[in-house]
Amino acid sequence: MDTKELLKKVRKIEIKTKRLSNHIFSGEYHSSFKGRGMTFSEVRQYQYGDDIRNIDWNVTARYNEAHVKVFEEERELTMVLMVDISGSESFGSKNQFKKDIVTEIAATMAFSATQNNDKIGLILFSDTVELYIPPKKGRSHVLRIIRELIEFEPKSHKTDIAQALKFLSGTQKKKAIIFMISDFMSEAYEHTLKIASKKHDITGVRVYDMREEKIPNLGMVHMLDAETGKTQLVDTSSKTVRLNYEKYYQDRLNYFKDTFRKSGAGIVNTRVDENYVTKLLGYFKSR
Repeated sequence: MDTKELLKKVRKIEIKTKRLSNHIFSGEYHSSFKGRGMTFSEVRQYQYGDDIRNIDWNVTARYNEAHVKVFEEERELTMVLMVDISGSESFGSKNQFKKDIVTEIAATMAFSATQNNDKIGLILFSDTVELYIPPKKGRSHVLRIIRELIEFEPKSHKTDIAQALKFLSGTQKKKAIIFMISDFMSEAYEHTLKIASKKHDITGVRVYDMREEKIPNLGMVHMLDAETGKTQLVDTSSKTVRLNYEKYYQDRLNYFKDTFRKSGAGIVNTRVDENYVTKLLGYFKSR
């Protein structure tokens, strides 16, 4: 992708996702995630009903009239987007790839955080962490994140969610809001998720395509495994083959749901042909 085409694509995503974050998500995002605590705001005259524990005795003595300290929620937070860039994210049907939706969701969340003056970081992972952008503020920083989401080429096509979570726990020492965006066709991350969830507010956003759920009866078909790169001749007319695949898919889906719930992490499921805006808004309002 040349520079001109890349900038055009970045700008297109910015216009769409920034509008969503400005008009829809910023308020919901603000109310869904709390700050680290309370910070001092100002001193004012005591009013009936004020907590006497907040009286500022120095100011009260100076003016010979009761004054109280006013505190407000410390809103500044850190958001880290953990994005799966393995081979399976390139799957798509109905003229829509999972990768495209993943990029839009990540960009929308980034602009929502920016609206609240929060820092945003990015972790791109396959079976290893391929790219890490430390959390920072600002539009130019968000645009860099979008550029990487669009054009980054992974060295590996496999997936290892546990490795990504280990990296998160090792680099992000303070509490952060984590959005992990993936199809979650992986296993063996229960322990690392449990550890990371004790410190961070984690949400798993599962992006999937309805064509992945079942194999249609098409006879003998050459199938490519996007994560291993291997091609195999599969007899899709075999009921046993189709049922085995459905079980494989359902087992990983159940593992995702059970593991995230047991860890106290949030879950959002959105299909590529569905409106992810509705799904995210519903999630924010339910928190």
